[in-house]
Amino acid sequence: MIGRVDEVVVDCQNPATLAEFWSSVLGGEPVHRSDAWSFIDPPGWTRLAFQRVPENKQGKNRLHIDVHVDDVPAASAAAEALGAVRIGMIHIDTVGTFQVLQDPEGNEWCVVRSATGGTG
Repeated sequence: MIGRVDEVVVDCQNPATLAEFWSSVLGGEPVHRSDAWSFIDPPGWTRLAFQRVPENKQGKNRLHIDVHVDDVPAASAAAEALGAVRIGMIHIDTVGTFQVLQDPEGNEWCVVRSATGGTG
């Protein structure tokens, strides 16, 4: 082992906006260290930080967050009320159910529920 995850950092245009959005999704209080850096410490997970970068997001994420929920349609609607955008339809298969969403800057993420009701 080389080390442990200190935080996950999202490059973005508006760190404060994303910290507010993600704190509403995952919990934790947004902390705005500067105009270029905000973060949250969601309960039970590592720090999620937001760093201002000069370029806009282009293309599909190579890494995304799956958020376990009890009710995918209800969670999707709640996320949309916070500013998320649905991508496609809800997917249902033998493993579980998920909905792809985008945060206010277009970063893809999913709300998920496994077929057995647990995570993963």
